[in-house]
Amino acid sequence: MSPEVRDNTERSRFEAWMDGEFAGYADYTREEGRVVYPHTEVRIGYEGRGVGGALARAALEDAGRRGVRAVVTCPFIASWLARNPEFQHLAEVPS
Repeated sequence: MSPEVRDNTERSRFEAWMDGEFAGYADYTREEGRVVYPHTEVRIGYEGRGVGGALARAALEDAGRRGVRAVVTCPFIASWLARNPEFQHLAEVPS
């Protein structure tokens, strides 16, 4: 089963759910003209099941829909972005 990703605006994060269970999250801070993604966490037992990738994809697709630049400071999302070049035009990864 694929993760279901929801935007929890009250907690400023995307949340992944699998089979009704909370599987992980990606924090964000929305600012004028950009969104910053500082941290992603996948719960124990859900690693290797596509949760992190689903969160990264949802985060970058959301930035694209909003027409804002994604600033990726999260190491996981930065590494996912390097493997998914079709999303690189939406983001900057500070060095």
